[in-house]
Amino acid sequence: MNALRQSVEFLMVDDNPEIAEFFEVYLHEKHHTCAIITDSSAVPEWLRQNQCEVAIIDLNMKPVDGISLIAHIRETDTRLPIVVFTGFGYDEEKMQAALRAGANGYVSKTLPFEQLYCALARVLATARHQAGQSRPHTRLAGVA
Repeated sequence: MNALRQSVEFLMVDDNPEIAEFFEVYLHEKHHTCAIITDSSAVPEWLRQNQCEVAIIDLNMKPVDGISLIAHIRETDTRLPIVVFTGFGYDEEKMQAALRAGANGYVSKTLPFEQLYCALARVLATARHQAGQSRPHTRLAGVA
């Protein structure tokens, strides 16, 4: 493994730079690291060179839509937690397609950020528990 690989807790893939940057700042204020990718076609190369603990992926993107991106990630990494983050709200058809492609969860961009953060913090804590990691310097504030 390349010793120079960047390791972050969250990877945010959203083609809306304003949402992605706001989210990155919000997570940084909660003492988390977050990488942003606004071009979905760049994700496979980023994942070859870097690692993250949780991927947060928008569904409605171009040139590669979120469901295709999830399926591609699953081909190379079966363990990376993937949370769909979308402005569609609850759309049964899209949710089922994302889950079939390999997503672990589905959250709406319309949730208040504190609720969204709690959901993501639980996913991160679960991923760390399953990986047998313990990183006590990072507190998951707001987790019930």
